[in-house]
Formats: sequence, C-alpha cells, structure tokens
Amino acid sequence: MTTSVQLGGLLGEALEASRRGRLHRFIQGPDSPAIALFLRAVADKNLEGDWYGEHAGKWLVAAARAAARSGDAELESHVRAVADFLCAQQEADGYLGTYAPERRFMVAQPPKPLTWDGAPALRTWDIWTHSYLILGLLEAHRHFGNPTWLDAARRIGDLCARTLAGIDITTLGNHHGMSATVLMDPACELYFVTGEARYLALAERILEQADRHAPLALLSRALDGTDAAFIATGKAYQLLWSLVGLAKLHRATGRPELLRAVDALWHNIRDQHLSLGGGPWGGVAHRSREVFNAPGSFVPEAYVETCSTLAWLQLNRELLRLSGDARYAEEIERAAYNDLLGALAPNGEDWCYYSFPNGRRVHTTYWRCCKSSGAMALEELPALAVSGGEGEISVHLYGPLTAQLGGVGLRVETAFPYEGEVRLALDLAAPARLALKLRCPSWAAGAFVQVGSERFDGVPGRYLVIDRLWQPGDAVRLQLPMPIALHERRHRNVQESRAPDGSAVHQTVLDLGYAALTRGPLVFATALIDGFKTEETVRLPETPVDQWVSEVAGAAVPTLRMALGYRPALDFQPYFLAGGREDGAWRLTWLSKAPAQPRNRDA
Repeated sequence: MTTSVQLGGLLGEALEASRRGRLHRFIQGPDSPAIALFLRAVADKNLEGDWYGEHAGKWLVAAARAAARSGDAELESHVRAVADFLCAQQEADGYLGTYAPERRFMVAQPPKPLTWDGAPALRTWDIWTHSYLILGLLEAHRHFGNPTWLDAARRIGDLCARTLAGIDITTLGNHHGMSATVLMDPACELYFVTGEARYLALAERILEQADRHAPLALLSRALDGTDAAFIATGKAYQLLWSLVGLAKLHRATGRPELLRAVDALWHNIRDQHLSLGGGPWGGVAHRSREVFNAPGSFVPEAYVETCSTLAWLQLNRELLRLSGDARYAEEIERAAYNDLLGALAPNGEDWCYYSFPNGRRVHTTYWRCCKSSGAMALEELPALAVSGGEGEISVHLYGPLTAQLGGVGLRVETAFPYEGEVRLALDLAAPARLALKLRCPSWAAGAFVQVGSERFDGVPGRYLVIDRLWQPGDAVRLQLPMPIALHERRHRNVQESRAPDGSAVHQTVLDLGYAALTRGPLVFATALIDGFKTEETVRLPETPVDQWVSEVAGAAVPTLRMALGYRPALDFQPYFLAGGREDGAWRLTWLSKAPAQPRNRDA
C-alpha cells in the first residue's frame, strides 16, 4: 500500500526547521566541503583515517526523503547534483571513499597494537563511510529513480564482498570491528532492493566474521545474555547500528536465533541503558566516550549522544516492522519527543552532540557527526507514524498529521504531547471495512476511544483494535490520560570484602537518591534553580505526587509546579524547552533527594 504522511505539531515543526536549516545549508552541491572530500585529487592525499566522509551518505538519506515529502525542487536538485558527482568519483573497482590508495580498506596492512577503542589501523572508518554511501545512494534512487545511483551502490557492495573474501571485517573497523560490521545493514538493503543473493551472502559473511572475533562475538554474546556494555567496547552507536543489520538479516533469512539475539539486547538496553528521555545513555562509570554505562550505574550527569539516538530509533523501527508490538513505537515516541527534540536548536541547523539530563546545552561544531545524524533521525519519523495494509491502518506515533494510505485518507488533530485528546477522521469515498489500530501507551491507564455512541476501552502498552464498517464522516476520539509521574533512582556504591573469619562484609560507601517528573510521553526539567544554582537537594513529601506537583493553569506550554512548602515552588517545563533552546542553557531533570536521617545508634 502506498503511504504518504505529513507531520504537524512539534515533530512537523522540527522536520521543517531541519529541511530549511541543516539540509539546505550544510550541503548544496559538489563544492560543499563535506562533498569536496571525495574529489580524487583530495582523497588520494588523505592519510588521516578520519570519518568525515559519512556526512555525504547521511545527508543523501535525509535530504532525499525531505525533498520527496515536501516537494522541495531546490533540495531535490542538490540531491541529484551530489549523487551524480559522487558516482563520477567512483573508481573502476567500485571504491568511493575519502582515503589515499595505501590506506583503503582493500589493502592489507601489518597488524598494529590496538588503541583504547580497539582500532587496529589508521583506515578504520573506510567501511563505515561506504556503508552510509550505499544507504544514501539507495535512498536517492528510491525517491528519484536514477539507475546510475543504484549501480554505484551495487558496485560498492561488490567491492566489499570481494575484499571480505580475503580480509576479516573486524580488522577494518575500530571498537573491535564494530565500525565495519555496520555494513550488515546496507548489505541487506542491497538484497532487498535488487533481490540478488550475493548481497545476502555478504551480510551473512559479515555476521560470521563478527561472531568469530572473540572481543566482539556479536551473535554469541547477545544470545548468552551479555550486557551491551561488555560487547566489544560497548560503543552504543556502533553496536546499535550492527543490531539494525542483524534485525534486517533476520527479516531476509527468517533465522530465529538472529531475532532472539536482537530481542535480548533490546531488553537489556531498554532496561539498563536508556535515559529517562529515551536515548542511549553513556559517558560515565564504564571506560569512556560514548559507550554504554556499566549496568546498574546511575549518574544524572551522564549523556546521550545524538548519533546513538538515531540508531536506537532505527532499531525500534525494524522491530516494530517485524512484530507490530506497541513497545517499539512507544520507545520511538519517547526518544523523539525528549532526547531528539532536546538536542535540536529552533533554527534546524544546530544540534547538541551530547545531551545531559543534568547539564548545559552545548551546540556542536560544523563537522560533528551528530548534526547529520539528528537530521537523519527526524526524517525517520513520518514513515513511522502511521502504517497500513490490506484492510488495516495502524497509528503508532501521536501528533497532528495527514496521511494517505492507498485509497484511505487519515487526518489527526491533537495538541499531543501537551494534551491527551486525539481526534481522528477517515476520509472515505464509500463505506469500508477497516481495522483501525490505535496505540495505548503504557502510561495511559484508562485510555478509551469514542466512536459515535460506542466506547472502546484500551489496555496500556497495547493497540486498541476497532474493526468495523466505517462510514464517510465517522469521527474517532481517543482519550489518553496523562497523570504526573514521579520517577526515583539511586546511585549506590557498595564495597564487599571478607572478614578474618571468612564472613562477608558489605559497606555502603555512597547512597544517593534522585527524583524526576514526567507527564505522558514528556520528561520535565527545570532551569537554573533560583536563577543561579545548577542543582538542588529536595526533601520530598511522602504523600502522592499529585498532592504537591500540579499543572500551572494558563501556561503557554505545559508547566508543572512542585510546591514543597519549605522553599519557593519549582517550575518544570518539557525537557526539550527547559532553560531555553539556546546554546549554554541549563537543564536539570533529576533532583537530588535529601538522605534519610541516620538512626541513633544508642536508641
């Protein structure tokens, strides 16, 4: 079924800002710096082993989608010019990277000592760049149909297949090979587009080599329950993208163990490694730099890398497609409305590389990866909001939208995520039998749908299915209760040892408590406390949260007021707005809780 979706509301505004900002300004043609890297006279001198070539493929994916959905002729012309230029730079063997001949992934190099990130050599981002180029060329071809672009993507795939017949892929990427094993995703995409078995064989070869490499052992470790933080270096972005490829390989082959592996790590990441705003959390308590934190650790100054949010959205996209389970749509919505929007500036061009639940908003620099990842993540959302099949329409993400699914139109009017009332209308030329599936989020206990005089009650975390003969003009009202929720976490450090008699000794060295607020899908945060303090320790009442946190009537945006009695009230706004959306703004999501008073040992 042909589907077109136009998003409004917060997500639609973000998409349009990104189209006008990042996508129009960063790359405008072959002369743009991120594309000029591919000139053979430039690339042939590049001995640095950098990753900057990734921007070309990322931009092609996002810009092609944006141009197609918006009808932006100027942006389409930029896509065509860039894709044509890249194809013109491709060499006879299929190489289309930014490295000098002696640094390319096809050239065997003597082994070197591994660096902290498991990098064996200088050319460890070459496969990574080619992976994004395949995806970008395929996306441009999907929307605008130039067979030259498809042929260029196939030639890259063929070059990779020839190379991996003699060189192990785990020697071609850092993080013990994970920045190369991401090639599973584009290899599967080549198979889906062309139907040619050699690309499926390439994806399976990548997985076999990744699993054979002991520090990575991707499939085996996932199946035996290893925590994501301890697979290779635990690098969130690379591991999540590799899991996207694993999910696609399951879709292509039906091998059940692949889905079991992905499912095991999905649950581990969802339960142990996400911020309250839904993004993959790293940066403290386990090695360094953009890796998953150690399981069970909690530090509110940890951060979410925007690139990792992109990969997490894509993983949930694949699992939603495979299963239709509401849990994946809920994770997409949570991450989109919090950590993704929370990283974007209103101009649609500036992004945060790292977003901190408790910390300063810092807009990153020109070349950083997350600016392209953020724009690409936004362009995932329209296709994820609604899906349709024969006699069925599913609404996965809530917000204002219009959609055309085959011969059925859908219009959604709502102030979601600020309010929980969602009004839907089906545009039908004649009565039609349809199963309308509406997601009831896990936080929406008491959700119900009204169709005329009929009421249908939903189950949190499930789709409510209304299968009936719909009449032209039928109106649907979905009501999603949005109670204020209090979230509490602890950061504990317990030392364990043995006494001389052999008995166990447990000593709690550190025990800190934290509290945060959500309402519906939105995380709330406050700015600098009293205008100048970056943190606050609070003494919370033992009564239910709705007795001391309330919504401020008449506020321009949802505002929660925490009235503790002993100090002036604290006001919280949605995380993506808190403190202002300018560079340097402070956001405080987690408040430190006052510790319990020690008991009198003499009592």
